[in-house]
Amino acid sequence: MTAETPRRKRLRRLGVLYVRSPIYFVTMCAVQRKTVLANKAVHESLVAFAQRGEGAGAQLGRYVIMPDHLHLFVSMDAQRMNLAKWMKSLKNALSKTLRVAGIRSPHWQKSSFDHVLRSGESYAQKWNYVRENPVRAGLVSKAEDWPFAGEIFPLEFLSDR
Repeated sequence: MTAETPRRKRLRRLGVLYVRSPIYFVTMCAVQRKTVLANKAVHESLVAFAQRGEGAGAQLGRYVIMPDHLHLFVSMDAQRMNLAKWMKSLKNALSKTLRVAGIRSPHWQKSSFDHVLRSGESYAQKWNYVRENPVRAGLVSKAEDWPFAGEIFPLEFLSDR
């Protein structure tokens, strides 16, 4: 950026949510988009982390692990857990797995993308798009053939949760 180029403002996270357990769509990328994520060890680590999360107020719904990024749908009990804390814990758990595999830190880009879903329809629409990522990337011919995707907890959008 030059001195004349104004810096783009970042969108602020919503201060108040009127849903007790919102569903977030999250994308996290490996540092420098290194292709270190789509493997059995990372997948198993993600599943184990997600299964422990329910007791802390987080439920991982559907997910797709791509070679250099991952997409997640996660619901948070806003009274018990927040998204930033959960994502930090997830990154730490997956980084431990990567270190055991001999992949040196850093593993993650500092920023990530998250979006609060506003309806069940947006969840279905985003999932239909995300689940096709391995096909669009030429990794498989059918989405259901990609071994690094799944669902831990079925999430439903309820406006009164």
